[in-house]
Amino acid sequence: MPHITAEIISIGDEMITGARLDTNTQWLSQRLGELGVDVQFHTTVADTLSHNTDVFRIAARRADLVIATGGLGPTRDDLTREAIAESLGRPLQLHEPSLKFIESMFQRRGREMPERNQSQAMFPIGAAPIHNPQGTAPGIDVRAPREDGTQSRIFALPGVPAEMKTMFDETVAPAVLGSNGQRRHIAHHVMKFFGVGESDMEQRLGDMIARDRQPRVGITVSAATISLRIVATGETMEACESAIATTRDEILRKAGEFYFGDGETFGQHHAVVQHLNKVGQRLLLVELGRAAPLGDWFAAVSDEPGFTADVPAFVGGISLANVDDLRQWAGMPADASVETCLSALRQRVSADWVLLVDEYPSLHQTNEHPLPGGEVTFTVAAPNESFPSITQHLGAHPSILHARVAKAGLFWLRKCFPTDPSGV
Repeated sequence: MPHITAEIISIGDEMITGARLDTNTQWLSQRLGELGVDVQFHTTVADTLSHNTDVFRIAARRADLVIATGGLGPTRDDLTREAIAESLGRPLQLHEPSLKFIESMFQRRGREMPERNQSQAMFPIGAAPIHNPQGTAPGIDVRAPREDGTQSRIFALPGVPAEMKTMFDETVAPAVLGSNGQRRHIAHHVMKFFGVGESDMEQRLGDMIARDRQPRVGITVSAATISLRIVATGETMEACESAIATTRDEILRKAGEFYFGDGETFGQHHAVVQHLNKVGQRLLLVELGRAAPLGDWFAAVSDEPGFTADVPAFVGGISLANVDDLRQWAGMPADASVETCLSALRQRVSADWVLLVDEYPSLHQTNEHPLPGGEVTFTVAAPNESFPSITQHLGAHPSILHARVAKAGLFWLRKCFPTDPSGV
């Protein structure tokens, strides 16, 4: 694919004022990078027609590809159609098939279409609609001629993230891949890791993360979890999937001990539940201190497809202030050991495994401790009556500290399983 430059435009007063976080631009930048597109500009503009028009004119002059989000609704401050039309010097015209589709959306919802929604079927002359399967706002695909005889291609998408992402993946990405006149396919695969830092992961992968490598491997980090996104392009989907499989195997050889599963939303708690369901065992969580994220994560898994079992793997979670409260809860004397308490609780609720987090650090910052964090001990009560434990000093930004502690606890629990639940 030839070198393509891009500019992303985010439209809306709420973006300019900071009332809403612009996650669309971040997502689009990542996706375009995976396609080999060189994103050179991010532009944010308020709901002012003259400003929008200027932004589109400038973007079309300096970028081969312009992707805008927002401003396609039916209200008077939705000005993207008018701005693109003015920037091209072309009038808007009604696209009857788009109007009929919008009307059908309202009919399916049992509502009469307001007259104002007709504006969503207006397009600059020469533009093509982008199908929106989830909403009433079709997108716009139009080419803008430039003084040097080349063209910039403008895609305007809704600001609603779910609609924007679907339309990009189904329409814009294939168009970008086919920009050299050949039909290309694209496939994505996400691998998840915990227990290794981003720089260490990069060192392990070496030239696998080079920008010119195919398939491309990108690294993102969220709350100490590393995601490796593998993106393959090829003439067939089978070729893409084969390239991904080869790259995936190579990554596992380099960093398999930290791998726990695949998928954008897959977490270590999913890996634990999968393993316990497979072997028919159950887990009790005990979280001490100032948070209880594990209980929330595991409770939510039962609603997710693919994680149900005749005997639920998650018994439940107990959130207590400290070890003294744990002893009282377990009905043990004040000098009872942690292991004795965990053994008693496990028998009471018929659990095979117990994970104790002792304890989540305070997020309060003082002069003595300018960064939140501290010593945290993870103790596992295993079915064979052993109690492996580990103490770690864990620190992080307050916004992710408790999540990092919880994930470290899961990492230790998985190490205590007879076999790794990831299957690596």
